[in-house]
Amino acid sequence: MSRNAPRIHTEPSAIARLQERIDLLPGGAHVSLLMDDGEEIEGIVVARPSAQLFFGPDGSEGTNATVRLVQPAMYQPESVANTDVWLDRIVLVRRLDPEAQPAPAPGH
Repeated sequence: MSRNAPRIHTEPSAIARLQERIDLLPGGAHVSLLMDDGEEIEGIVVARPSAQLFFGPDGSEGTNATVRLVQPAMYQPESVANTDVWLDRIVLVRRLDPEAQPAPAPGH
């Protein structure tokens, strides 16, 4: 992946929002993402994203992150593809699979 990003973030509050989104995107999760332009992207998270340093359009350095989704083959087996999404464009993350439930304590 390129070290260039369309947008970078340096404010602590913006970086905290990126981290909140990262926490909602564990590897293997089946999610629907609502983007800032109204598009909905659905897929399975390949691996939990991580915040990284990138260069913005003006050459300044800051933080952003991407998540790679693979579309489930059950939807369109002829067109399975990976999609990379910038986390700062995500408005809402919806889990489409049951989230992992904590294991019961032994003896319960």
